[in-house]
Amino acid sequence: MTAIEMGFVAEGEPWEGPDHRQRVAAKKRQRMRALLLSTTLRLLMDNLNAPPSIDDIIRTAQVSRGTFYKYFPSSEAILRELIGKMAERWVRAADPIVRSHDDPAEHISRGIRLASMLAVHQPGVAGILGRFGWSGHHAPSMLEFVRRDIEDGVRHNRFAPMPTTLAFNIVTGAAMSAMHRMLETAGKDDISELAAAVALRALGVESTTADAISSSPLNTNIVLFEDMLDATNLEAS
Repeated sequence: MTAIEMGFVAEGEPWEGPDHRQRVAAKKRQRMRALLLSTTLRLLMDNLNAPPSIDDIIRTAQVSRGTFYKYFPSSEAILRELIGKMAERWVRAADPIVRSHDDPAEHISRGIRLASMLAVHQPGVAGILGRFGWSGHHAPSMLEFVRRDIEDGVRHNRFAPMPTTLAFNIVTGAAMSAMHRMLETAGKDDISELAAAVALRALGVESTTADAISSSPLNTNIVLFEDMLDATNLEAS
């Protein structure tokens, strides 16, 4: 017996079974989550001094508080997911460039320099990641991105033995300082190579070697940063 004969659908109308309804409902949920994330992103881009409140988000997205709570338990939760998604995509884009050399000192230097370049080409993204990413611990992928190279460098005697936390603070401090300086001067004061060299020396790399590594050619182009801009649309996964 067909769906028409059973009375579930009128003749001439498509049969929409439970699987179809589930797919439609899933797409609606995905669109709503994407709307909430993109709204939060837009509010952050407009004001980096303070993360948006739930009231800010629902007013801008034009949804109810109940709708927000169906997807996120708090403003902190949506911020954490947003920053995590942005950081993950940034690491995914930067990793092939960083990993094109087998020296952990090169990895550290390239990571710092790429972060500085992000500040020039995508200042909004850099501002958010700098404000809420490393420093806010909302981006575990970015933290792991640095930690694995530090541990590898110490293990292979490329870096001086030291607590991982201390080495981590050296690297992220140099990266954040360079990024903020580049943001402040709109890229006119490029201290990315200097910041990378200072970080490497602090990790125990000899000065001449640190300077050479930090000024070595960095094979990248604007496509990396265009991809990062696309990623900020943050379609929910």
